[in-house]
Amino acid sequence: MIQRIQTIYLLIAGIISGGLTFVFNLWSTANENIFSLDLFSAASVIQKTIPVSFFISAILSVVTIFLFKNRQLQFVLGRLNILTNLFLLGVLVYVSLNLSGGTEVSEKGIGMFIPVVTILLVVLANKAIKKDEDLVKSVDRLR
Repeated sequence: MIQRIQTIYLLIAGIISGGLTFVFNLWSTANENIFSLDLFSAASVIQKTIPVSFFISAILSVVTIFLFKNRQLQFVLGRLNILTNLFLLGVLVYVSLNLSGGTEVSEKGIGMFIPVVTILLVVLANKAIKKDEDLVKSVDRLR
């Protein structure tokens, strides 16, 4: 069951949430680019939740891959991952609207769209998990 399409979706979602946060910046000011790990040293607790949420999302995606024998738990963890990414997206929007330095030039980075892509991939994985569960239930009915 590891070779299923939902494994590919979840693996890509884990790589995007955990790995691409080091590559793409969240926003940039006139002086520096702000990446996810830079926010651990931020003064605000809200900004500190951003990298933690990215890593929770990546860990949930990878753990969900190895629960292929328990499709119901896989589906629930997928939903939890979607909720984590929606929370992360909300925090990113809030932080981006309240960025300090209004006189400086600040640009939003491509890293702001990482939760959207992760949500899309986890939704596709949940759809495939549901399809597998329905297939197994239909075969059990025939026995």
